[in-house]
Amino acid sequence: MRISVHLNLPREVGSVPAVRRLLRCALSVFHVDREAGQDLEVALTEACANVVNHACGADSIEVRLDVAEDHCAIDVADNGTGFETGTVDRPEVDSDRGRGLFLIRALSENVRMQSTPRSGSLIHFEKSFATAR
Repeated sequence: MRISVHLNLPREVGSVPAVRRLLRCALSVFHVDREAGQDLEVALTEACANVVNHACGADSIEVRLDVAEDHCAIDVADNGTGFETGTVDRPEVDSDRGRGLFLIRALSENVRMQSTPRSGSLIHFEKSFATAR
């Protein structure tokens, strides 16, 4: 069995907890370990928050969730102005900002980013897990 959802949400703060709750519900169907689920929730929250805070010109957040018993794949996209993917580094130690992509990389697998000027950005990440049946 697999749960696949494609959402097109307004680019606003209220969209972030909504999509996070949807992911949590999908993971609970498969009895995914809570720690693995929380890692994905944080990564998804960071990806969506990056769109809300940084996707200049974007009017929506597009989220694709593909959840199965042993694996989850997530895409978060926007139609904003894009960014230079080569400039994404480790956050400064003394900064309160810039940790989103770093956290996504630390909490998930197969992280890929693409961005096209004036066409938007996409971040893809996955996580494999064992179920707690």
